[in-house]
This record gives sequence, C-alpha cells and structure tokens, in this order.
Amino acid sequence: MNRSLINEISVLACAIHSTVSFSSLTLQNFHSPAVQNTEASTSSYPVVIASSPRMAKEFLTNHDQVFASRPQTAAGKYINYNYSDIGLAPYRPHWRQGRKIFMNELFSAKRIESFKDIRVEEMRAFVSRLYGLSGKPVVLVEQLSRLTLSIISRMVLGNKYFGVSGDDRIGPDSKGYVKRMKALKTKLDRFHDNVLDEHKRRKKELGKDFEAQGFVDLLLQLADDPDPDVQLTSDAVRGFTQDLISGGTDSSALTVEWAISEVIKEPQLIRQATEELDKVVGKERWVEEADIPQLPFLEAIMKETMRRHPACVLLPPRLAMEDCNVVGYDIRKGTRVFVNAWSIGRDPLLWEQPQEFCPNRFIGQNISVRGTNCELLPFGAGKEDVSRLQPWTKDDSIELGKLVAWLQLEIARQYQSRRFEYGGSLWIDNTKKVPTCCSHGASSPSSSL
Repeated sequence: MNRSLINEISVLACAIHSTVSFSSLTLQNFHSPAVQNTEASTSSYPVVIASSPRMAKEFLTNHDQVFASRPQTAAGKYINYNYSDIGLAPYRPHWRQGRKIFMNELFSAKRIESFKDIRVEEMRAFVSRLYGLSGKPVVLVEQLSRLTLSIISRMVLGNKYFGVSGDDRIGPDSKGYVKRMKALKTKLDRFHDNVLDEHKRRKKELGKDFEAQGFVDLLLQLADDPDPDVQLTSDAVRGFTQDLISGGTDSSALTVEWAISEVIKEPQLIRQATEELDKVVGKERWVEEADIPQLPFLEAIMKETMRRHPACVLLPPRLAMEDCNVVGYDIRKGTRVFVNAWSIGRDPLLWEQPQEFCPNRFIGQNISVRGTNCELLPFGAGKEDVSRLQPWTKDDSIELGKLVAWLQLEIARQYQSRRFEYGGSLWIDNTKKVPTCCSHGASSPSSSL
C-alpha cells in the first residue's frame, strides 16, 4: 500500500460533497446573515453552510445534540465498512463506544507517550533523508507524507506496511465515484486482511508473552472482550484502523508544506523562528516534543497556517436529527450542515488583514486549535469531532522546527510564480497545485544522527 491509496481514501470519502450542487442557506454573519438559494441538481435535501464563528458555535456546540450525527454517504457505505468507523458513522451506540475507545484507550497521554521513541526515530530518519538529498530539488510534501505515514503506521499497525511512490495525488472526478469506491474497498479488504491475520498469528505464536505493539493489537484485544457495552466487530476494527491511518497522513503533511511555503516568502519570519529556536533549543540538538511549549512563535506559525490554509475547507457535514430553530432559522430534520472553515479564517471582521500571513497575531492570544475557539476550526468542534483528538498534530510543529532550524530552504525558480495556487477541490482539501520544491545545504548536528 502506498500514499496514493491513503490519498484516494480521503478524496473519495468527500467526493459526494464536490459533486452535489445544492440549495444552500449561507449564514455569513450572525447579525445580518446573507441568504443564497440555488437550484438543487443531484440532491433533494436542504443544506446549511455556517460561515461565521457564532453560527459555527450554534451548530457545533450549543445545538450539538441535534447535529451530532453524520449523513449517510456512499463513502461511509463502501469504503468505511458500512459506517463501522467513527469519522463518517451516524450518532449511535457504535459511535459512542468508538469514541470511548479512542479517548480512553488509544489516545490517552500514557499511550501516546509510550510511542515517543517511534516518533523520535522517524523524525531523525526524515532529516537524514533530506540531508542525503543535499543539492537536489526535493518535493517537500512527498517527504513529509512519508514521515507522517511512517509514524502513524508504526503506532497504529506496529510496523511499516507502506511504500511511497512519486507525486501520486488524485483529483476527484465528478462522475463514477461509487465505482471507484467499490474498487478501492477491494484493495482495502486485502490490506486489512493481511494486517489483521498477521497480528492474530503473532498473538497466537507468542501466547502469554504477547504484548500489544500498536493500536491494532489493542483493538483486537477489545474485540475479544466477552462483555463489552457494544460488541466490537471485525468491520469496526477495520473502520477504526482506517480512520487512524487516513485521518492524519495527508492533512499533516499539507499543513507543514503550506507553512514552509509561507515562511520562505518572508525572510523575517525565518529569522524570528530561528532566533527562537536558537534561544530555546540551541545549535547542538534537534527540537523535541518537550520544547514546543517554549516555542510560541513556532506554534503561532502553525496556527496562522491553519487559519489561512485549513486542511479541510468545509468541515465534514453534520445531520439534523430533528426539527429545530437556530437563532430564528427553522432547520428541518435531515438538513446537512457544513461549517466553512475557509471563510471563517479569512473574515475581515475577525482578522486584521486576513489575506496576510502574520503569525504574530497569535502571540499572547489564547486561541486553541482544538475547537474551543470557533474562529479557528482546523479540526472541527464539539464532542462529535473525534478527529481533533488525534495526537498527530503535535508532530507538525516539530517537523517545521527542524526544517526551519537546519535547512536552508530555497523555492525552486520554476515554482515561484505558481506556488500559492490550489490544486485540491475546495470541498475536500487544500492541496497546492504545484508542490513546494526546496533544496538545502546546512550541516547536520553530529549529536542527533
């Protein structure tokens, strides 16, 4: 399995949103919302798009019990094992059991800390690969995707099951996505069968000496629990595993790629970040996880990147489970609700000079990316959005710190005029039309490799 398959999961999971032209009620401002109505083409359900923090909070927090569920989609049926995952599953006992497993078993602080050595090893391998390519153009997103996929696969699967090919991004087609989903499911079945059979075989061979090496082992142990609140089926193990792998791979790589693209454009940002790193980390070692709380400017760069270039422009849709009234608007049962993270991040009423990349706007501001502040929603908000709980995002600042500290990045000339064009569908992701290409010539600290 290579990155193209992971990318295709993300693309097809959201393909339905890019192919549907729907009647929309666009709530751009709480005080004077703009209402736009268009002809429905392939759908027969109403859609609401919230484009302000106040309206986002109404749907995601204040009325979260009403909008807790997800609409049924072809992606959930065909590639998420008939809604056996969490990301696209409707609000039901299976989803609540899955969320409990994610929070208490998989993403606990103790569990994440136990995988620290894996993250350190892969970070060092990442930098070593870059230095091995010294003097050659490097397509940054390919290396970043390889890094994040290596970390996630080892944490989730206990091993590296993935290879990385060239630039294999896939754009969504406007027709035939169900056919593609069915074909993708066949590939996923083979992959999951191989992974689960290997883990079961290792557990049987080791007997009492067996120790869980990754999240899959933990899920299989929970599936064997004779008295669970909700029985964890084989499809649920597959669906949860798929969420864990595909949920953080491309989004993490794209966020760091956009951050590098922005700071390269502004030399003073490089200098400011380097000065902070030199003061906190020094020049004799790499930036580590423990350093991140002492690196507010580096964190501000990541927040500003998420504001300007959210990995998911429209957050995954919610479903109204009953008729309700939201700030004077009657929302009927079955309505799909989207939150426009892109518009919120570029609203001039919220952000001074929103088109400018200015990390300093976050210095001294208590604005979280975890959904508590609806003006910044890269991962959604409310208890239903488990994706924001995933631990992969802490690695983004470390990746950026290492790139800023030890690499002399220079955008390749042929990319200069096009580096900020978008290649992904705005309904799906925020990929760059032309990947960031860089070269480097810094020396590696001997204490790290």
